[in-house]
Amino acid sequence: QVQLVESGGGLVQAGGSLRLSCAASGNFFSINTMAWHRQAPGKKRELVAIIISGGNTNYADSVKGRFTISRDNANNTVYLQMNSLKPEDTAVYYCNVRAQRPGVFYDAWGQGTQVTVSS
Repeated sequence: QVQLVESGGGLVQAGGSLRLSCAASGNFFSINTMAWHRQAPGKKRELVAIIISGGNTNYADSVKGRFTISRDNANNTVYLQMNSLKPEDTAVYYCNVRAQRPGVFYDAWGQGTQVTVSS
């Protein structure tokens, strides 16, 4: 199994910054992708940013230029640096990790961390 521990959410004023962290642990051999998703009240969960094992990244159009995803391979940790936050960024943010060991694939989700941006 893969266990994920998220941290870093909170309340911030518009224009401020937050950094989310997600540490993965468990019985896996390698991590394929690490990503952040978010879900606002009454809305579907959406992909915010993803980083693959080679380091390539992709972002939702709504966060390009403001958010940066990065990973620490040595510590199996993914970060989401969020700058110039807007009230519409308010949501529960979920970490997602896809990992594997020989013959077994994992698709793990964190417990979610609340990000609230006040206007």
